[in-house]
Amino acid sequence: MEGTLGNILIVDDDENIADIIKIYLENSGYSTRLSYDGKEAVSVFADYKPDLVLLDVMLPHMDGIDVLKAIRKESDTPVIMLTAKGETFDKVLALELGADDYVVKPFEPKELIARVKAVLRRYSADSQSKEELKFDNLVIDMNSYTVVYNGEEIKMPPKEFELLHYLANSKNRVFTREQLLCEVWGYDYPGDSRTVDVHVKRLREKLQGGSNWQIETVWGVGYKFEVK
Repeated sequence: MEGTLGNILIVDDDENIADIIKIYLENSGYSTRLSYDGKEAVSVFADYKPDLVLLDVMLPHMDGIDVLKAIRKESDTPVIMLTAKGETFDKVLALELGADDYVVKPFEPKELIARVKAVLRRYSADSQSKEELKFDNLVIDMNSYTVVYNGEEIKMPPKEFELLHYLANSKNRVFTREQLLCEVWGYDYPGDSRTVDVHVKRLREKLQGGSNWQIETVWGVGYKFEVK
C-alpha cells in the first residue's frame, strides 16, 4: 500500500464499468488491478494481494459468491460486492460468507469511493487506537485486529471483529440492532437489522463464551457482551 491509499482489485465482466471504476479509484489515489471473470480473479487475488476487492456478483466461469468463498478460505481482506439493480442477490448469504458491504448498480462513483474509504478506514489498524481487551480465555487486540480464544488466534473479517470489539469495549451495556448498525457499519449503511443478527451468529459460532463472559441476546432489545 506504500505510495498509495491502497491496492484494489476490481472484478467485473463489464469492461466499461470496470474501467470507469478504475479511473475514479486511481484519481482518488488508489492503485488498481482488473479482472473480468471469476476464475481469473482468484489467481489475480493471490498474486496481487490487494487491500480491498470490489467483486461483481454475476461473473463468467465462477460467480462472485464462489469467488468470495475462495477469498475467505485464504484471507480476511475486505470485500465489497457489486450487484445490478433487480438482480437476484442474497445479501444475508453474502454477509454470512464474509462480505463487508455491497453496492447496487448503477451507483454514483462518489458513493463507491466513500464506501471504499470507509471499509479501508475500519480495516486499518493504523487508524485505530491501540487497545487490548482481555477476558478470561479471550483477548481482543485492536492494534493488530486479532482475536485469541482459548490460546488460538481466531480468523474473522473486519466487520465481525469491529462488532465484537464494540460490544466488549462496553461490557454489560445493551445495544439495539439499530445502534450497532450506526456505530459499527456507519449511518449511511443500507443494510437492515438482519445484518447484525448474521454477524452475532457468526461470532457465536467462533466464540462459545468463557467462564465469566458471553455474548447475550436481550430479547426485544438487542445484544450485550455480558461479563459476570
